[in-house]
Amino acid sequence: MLYWLHELSDLLSPLRIFRYITFRTVMAAGTAFVLSLIIGPWLIRKLLAIHFGEQCEDKRVARLDRSSKVGTPTMGGLMILFTATVASVVWAVPGNFYVLCAVTTFLFMGLLGFIDDYLKVKREKGLSPRVKLLGQGLWTALLFFALCSNEETCLRTQQLMVPFFKDPVIASMGIFGTLGFLFLVLVGSSNAVNLTDGLDGLAIGCSNSAVAAYLAMAYVAGHYVFADYLQVPFVKGGGELAVFCGALLGAGLGFLWFNCHPARVFMGDTGSLAIGGGIAAVAILIKQGLVLIIVGGVFVVEAASVLLQTTWYKFTRKRYGEGRRIFRCAPLHHHFEYLAEERGTSVDAYENRITIRFWIFGIIFALIGLASLKIR
Repeated sequence: MLYWLHELSDLLSPLRIFRYITFRTVMAAGTAFVLSLIIGPWLIRKLLAIHFGEQCEDKRVARLDRSSKVGTPTMGGLMILFTATVASVVWAVPGNFYVLCAVTTFLFMGLLGFIDDYLKVKREKGLSPRVKLLGQGLWTALLFFALCSNEETCLRTQQLMVPFFKDPVIASMGIFGTLGFLFLVLVGSSNAVNLTDGLDGLAIGCSNSAVAAYLAMAYVAGHYVFADYLQVPFVKGGGELAVFCGALLGAGLGFLWFNCHPARVFMGDTGSLAIGGGIAAVAILIKQGLVLIIVGGVFVVEAASVLLQTTWYKFTRKRYGEGRRIFRCAPLHHHFEYLAEERGTSVDAYENRITIRFWIFGIIFALIGLASLKIR
């Protein structure tokens, strides 16, 4: 919205700074961060007042003492949704197609997560996995329709770009192939972030490094010289997605202010599904969908641990009559909590160590993902 101030630069020359994506990205991050600090305490008080908090202990870690987390407000993802959206609207170019796609995907996934959180609070049982997948599938179809309706994105959307290759590996995946690919990226990203959300600050910290990586990639994709030099797809107007990523990064840092150990608020599915969906949308729009496997390496490992655990347990129960486990508990971060408990270490104290080490891996994965732009 403030982008149009650059048109007054003839009257006041410093206003030309509003033309630059770099300036507006930084300002979007700052706006979202400051807004989070302002509304955070108010939102936490409101969630406590209406008893929108964790109603019971996580059954997956029943052996561990997690009673201190019961009653902590959830749905803190509303803070992320509000601040990131406002910052994007204020600082991005109004009507930019790519920002519109990213923000609407972000909000829809957040709405889906909000409904799930609300039902959990009211009846201790959220949306079924099938209903979630149905909602995510519906949005995938709408996003695909929007991309195919745009002349600039129609053909590019159907191309399959693979990390370390400068040209599309598949020139056209077709309608069903493209739909399937978009569905896998959106569902995989949103649900993987959701699975990672289990310790104070874990999911949001790892999300911030992934968002920062895609901020850089979006800026490169929207800059013809940089895109040509690195031989990545040039997306005219896609640089504005850096502003959205800046807003999401600022919102994430602001939320971490309240979510760091001991957490005063949890993001819930409202935040985790929204963040995963927002990152996936950016990845799809700049044709770096598969790079998300690298950039979001922590999320991939967390989701893989659940898949391996579930598959192995069902296989051994069917074959041996008794289910066996690969990990003490899944997702993986709970496995390390159990190891700490078995060693006689305070799980509460060890939680911060697990979180920070996952953050370190998240940053490493993000850097490797960025490096893949040059190695082609």
